[in-house]
Amino acid sequence: MTTRKPHPRYRKTMARTTRLYVHDEENTLKVGDRVRVAETRPLSKLKRWRIVEILERAK
Repeated sequence: MTTRKPHPRYRKTMARTTRLYVHDEENTLKVGDRVRVAETRPLSKLKRWRIVEILERAK
């Protein structure tokens, strides 16, 4: 996920990214696929998200 926020001091708009560790049970996703995720119980040390649906496949 990418959000754009102003820098606290300089007010320049900066892009901030968030990395989500998502559980892919069937191991079908590739880099670049667009998916919808939902928060879930902890599945491992870092995984707290699961796939709800695949919106678009990478080309």
